[in-house]
Amino acid sequence: MTTSTMIHVRVDNEVNTQAAEVLEAIGLSVSDAVRLFLKRVVAEQGLPIELKVPNVETRAAMEESRAMIRARRAR
Repeated sequence: MTTSTMIHVRVDNEVNTQAAEVLEAIGLSVSDAVRLFLKRVVAEQGLPIELKVPNVETRAAMEESRAMIRARRAR
């Protein structure tokens, strides 16, 4: 027999409402979508979505942080 676990997630009310409307239009509940997402995480052994490449400003900040870490290690 399969057991189930309840997951509670804090989400902005507006995001929840908009997501529920979109999902309802395609015949899914928020719970259905979360179940599908988690099954894909397991199947793909990672996030089942494409994450975007950081923009120029973010990449520069990341490189600056790496340089600071390298400089500290070099001491």
